[in-house]
Amino acid sequence: MNRKKSLQIFIQSPDLHQIRHESVTGDQTLADLKRSLFPESNHRSSFYFTLHGKPLPDDTPLSIPQIAPLSTLVLQSRLRGGGGDGGATGAESRDCYLKMYSEKKPDKVDPNEQRLSKWQNCALSNEPLREPCVIDKLGNIFNKEALVEALLGKKLPKEFGYIKGLKDMITIRLSSVPRAEDGAKFQCPISGLELNGKYRFFALRNCGHVLSAKALKEVRSSSCLVCHEDYGEEDKVVINGNEDEVAALRERMEMEKTRVREGKKNKKVKGESLEGSRLSGTKHVMAAVEKASAKVEVNGKVSNGGGAAKRFKAIDVAPAHATKEVYASIFTSSRKSDFKETYSCRSLPLGRN
Repeated sequence: MNRKKSLQIFIQSPDLHQIRHESVTGDQTLADLKRSLFPESNHRSSFYFTLHGKPLPDDTPLSIPQIAPLSTLVLQSRLRGGGGDGGATGAESRDCYLKMYSEKKPDKVDPNEQRLSKWQNCALSNEPLREPCVIDKLGNIFNKEALVEALLGKKLPKEFGYIKGLKDMITIRLSSVPRAEDGAKFQCPISGLELNGKYRFFALRNCGHVLSAKALKEVRSSSCLVCHEDYGEEDKVVINGNEDEVAALRERMEMEKTRVREGKKNKKVKGESLEGSRLSGTKHVMAAVEKASAKVEVNGKVSNGGGAAKRFKAIDVAPAHATKEVYASIFTSSRKSDFKETYSCRSLPLGRN
């Protein structure tokens, strides 16, 4: 992990009525965090941090995997003294109680900050959004660089396992808010509504422009309101939708995958059919060649045997003034011979040997 990388955490204390938000770096420790919280106090040792009910030493770096972005650290005060009889001081039961309480009633995070963070930070790296940005087919926003690096390094979490490559990303075009300070950084280029989680926004798959639902509703058009490129209802992808909207997007994604698989299967079957027809055509061509070869030229004329080649006979090409039988006797294949020959002797008819 990059120790210089900035991350956001929350700090909760039983004495505070709200959770405090802090921006820290990975090279800092919990001791540095306490110094930033109590810059002029000499009683920092009276406090310690816990994570999920477990105490953490002051020299614990904030870059450990257990302290993930947006984690909540609880600031506790140390109990002084004890029974002196070797028994429990009560601190153990207090930690157990806090752990039980945290399981039953999770730490409350400021909903405004959590909502704003979801629209301003990358869903994978939790870093502030910076162009180029992309969304997946379920409407989550990413920094394209962080998502591509995770894909190449095969470090993509299981929750985003449906993202296999660039084909599963949709590049979006965000419109920045002029002079944005602590609020939202992006807005709808038509209505001016900010991307802060209070309004619904859609991304158009064909051009990537991000528009508010209000702008698309008030200005009814089949083309983008920014670049005027045509789009259909299936090209609208809701960003950071609710559970029902995400379920609908997931169902549409599965239908698209099924349609692609069936298309590949049909293409393969069609290819095999075309190859078979080409082979069949080759057979027809060969038959035509054989039929054409059945035409035999006899006496300067082409004779068509009607499908089978006419067998060659010497008498058919005998000279004009020659006796056919005499001319044919020159060739051994002209008529059947009474002689029987073997590899060692020749047999003659009776009366001639």
